[in-house]
Amino acid sequence: MPPLTSLHPALERHDFSAILETINREVRERFGEGEVADYIPKLASVPIDRFGMALVTLDGQVHCAGDAREPFSIQSIAKVHGLTLALDVAGAELFDRVGREPSGVSYNSLVQLEFEQGIPRNPMINAGALVVADIILSHYERPREVLLEFMRARSGNPGVGFDPEVFASEKETGFRNAALANFLRSFGNIHNDIEAVLDFYYSQCSLRMDCVDLARSMLYLADGGFCPVSDTQVTRADRAKRINAVMLTCGTYDAAGDFAFHVGLPAKSGVGGGIVAVVPKVMSLCVWSPGLDTRGNSLLGGHALHRFTEITGLSVF
Repeated sequence: MPPLTSLHPALERHDFSAILETINREVRERFGEGEVADYIPKLASVPIDRFGMALVTLDGQVHCAGDAREPFSIQSIAKVHGLTLALDVAGAELFDRVGREPSGVSYNSLVQLEFEQGIPRNPMINAGALVVADIILSHYERPREVLLEFMRARSGNPGVGFDPEVFASEKETGFRNAALANFLRSFGNIHNDIEAVLDFYYSQCSLRMDCVDLARSMLYLADGGFCPVSDTQVTRADRAKRINAVMLTCGTYDAAGDFAFHVGLPAKSGVGGGIVAVVPKVMSLCVWSPGLDTRGNSLLGGHALHRFTEITGLSVF
């Protein structure tokens, strides 16, 4: 493999620490914008005046700014890692049960699911992630432990774990997710016990990580399925390509078009305020700011990634 600097001259040309600090200062001037995810009680208590950003290059350089080392609830970001696990046991047959098209509607929509006969549009919306969770439960004896081991290995942090308070908060208020799971079951697209599927889904959403850990956990998608943190081929290169494609077109819900327009990177958001992004063959990034826009994506996190690609020119376009 040639030196990374020859793969992309930006790695040599830019002072990433200085760029992240510039973005950090700009974002902090806008604190207060957006709304925290108050429909999950535990997330409603997270201070809105937080911002962290981290990037990790394939050769191991780490640059971060702000609250990049403050752990937070990763929420739907875990759908990426869950999809990786499911693809490796189900292969292309996974897409017989879940599509790969942008939804164009809210991430927890019931209407679209009924119209399309119980086949969720993609694995990044809640209904699709519930089907992925069902596939994982069908193939792994200890799914929570498998996911946890996967996240610890990808991030290089053995301290990564589930937040029991977030799990309980999600379970107590997850009526729409329960409705989605039962609706999927009515179409024959959930095979396992509904409560077991929901518990796994809430578990993955309750994972607690910081920006550096999350950026590291995405490196395998920047390098054809190879994880430089654990020196392991995590998934096949063609599957990594497909996961990146789904993130680009579906990873920020019904704002995926706007996000591609302004940022231009495969990415996945979570209602905890995190967004991860991938620059293929170069690096992975994570931003965190709890204030969300009307579509459930971090408002200032999205702006930070826009500024990063604007300053550096690092984009897939």
